[in-house]
Amino acid sequence: MTEKSIYKQFWRYAVPTVAAMLVNGLYQVVDGIFIGRYMGGDGLAGINLAWPIIGTILGLGMMIGVGTGALASIKQGEGDLSQAKNALATGLITLIALSPIIAVILWQYSHVFLSIQGAEGRVHDLAMQYLDILIIGGVFTLGSIAVPFLLRNDDSPNTATMLMVLGAIINIALDYWFIAILDWELRGAALATAIAQAVVTLLGFAYFFSSKAKMRLTFGDLKFQFALLPSITSIGMASFFMYAYGSFMVALHNGLFADYGSITLVGAYAILGYIVAFYYLVAEGLANAMQPLLSYNYGARRQDNMRKLFNIATLSAVIGGAMFVTLLNLFPYQTVSIFNSTESALIENTVNGIRLHLFSMFLDGFIVVAAAYYQAIGHSRKALFVTLGNMLVQLPFLYLMPKLWGVNGIWVAYPLSNIAIGIVVGIMMWRDIRKLDRTVLQPTAA
Repeated sequence: MTEKSIYKQFWRYAVPTVAAMLVNGLYQVVDGIFIGRYMGGDGLAGINLAWPIIGTILGLGMMIGVGTGALASIKQGEGDLSQAKNALATGLITLIALSPIIAVILWQYSHVFLSIQGAEGRVHDLAMQYLDILIIGGVFTLGSIAVPFLLRNDDSPNTATMLMVLGAIINIALDYWFIAILDWELRGAALATAIAQAVVTLLGFAYFFSSKAKMRLTFGDLKFQFALLPSITSIGMASFFMYAYGSFMVALHNGLFADYGSITLVGAYAILGYIVAFYYLVAEGLANAMQPLLSYNYGARRQDNMRKLFNIATLSAVIGGAMFVTLLNLFPYQTVSIFNSTESALIENTVNGIRLHLFSMFLDGFIVVAAAYYQAIGHSRKALFVTLGNMLVQLPFLYLMPKLWGVNGIWVAYPLSNIAIGIVVGIMMWRDIRKLDRTVLQPTAA
């Protein structure tokens, strides 16, 4: 591949992938807009208390999707289509097998997870409304996030985008019907999301049994290859921990805001989560667009293309993040009013959060791309280090800053820890990218 063509291929993947991630984000953001406008702060607090559980399930789906997709692409790059199809079949079966396990755990422990975060009264009941639906629709939550990865690794990024657009349209329409018209509260939001995710999952599964799929499956190919599962999980583990880390941090912030402030702060933090979701989705879209190309070039031993792919993905994510932070600080009230324009305390707390909590957010884009780079080439330990390091560095800041500065200390803990982990990961990536210019990489789990 020429220098021109590898950049062209990246953007061929990136544009539909970022679009798909943004559309997929509408599942959550549209929920937030309807909840904020029709249910106010209590509804936003309820969904935010449920989010750590939802995010963990999404992380499992991401782990299987990324791990399966990367392994399949590596095998295709090596010219082994049979093993690529075996990896795909094993990943699909794993997604189905996880569903009843998740349902049992949610059935038994949902109320415990909520109580740990300080949920009580009406807010607790609202959160349980959402989780009760998730018990039934968990398989579609897993599938809806995994299937697009698998489609992109089958060289069908546009198909993945179309499916996610369809799911988002269904979700928006049902949100309006269930929340605004029928007044089903968070139960309606959960049901709208579950139906939309079911459509994406079922159509995505059907694609791989159609003539359009390059890794076309038959029912005879659906054989679980246990020997491939460690590779799938190890490659995708960083993605799981990225979501698990996010879920844990949301739960921890919820508890701290409840202790140091009030339930209104939990609602403000929820709005902040919906706002920054747009940037995270762009960063993840860029990383996900890089992954299949990077995995293929790793299998084909094209280090020059690997370096170019990482550079363009990183620059795009960081510059985009800096622009997003600037716009948020220029128009904070206008942004918050999309979710709620009537509760003054909720609005002021959210604006304060924008100013204190997000000033180094663009570094998250770099961290997401770095983790995806290591995943794409099978360096699962380094990918895990990037992801877990992000969480472990933040913990001492969250312990100390609230004691020194109260609620404002909770807000600033995240950006300060982002700067610290960004420096560490930057040094590590700089050393590894330099090696591409003089070393032939060998497959490893290092």
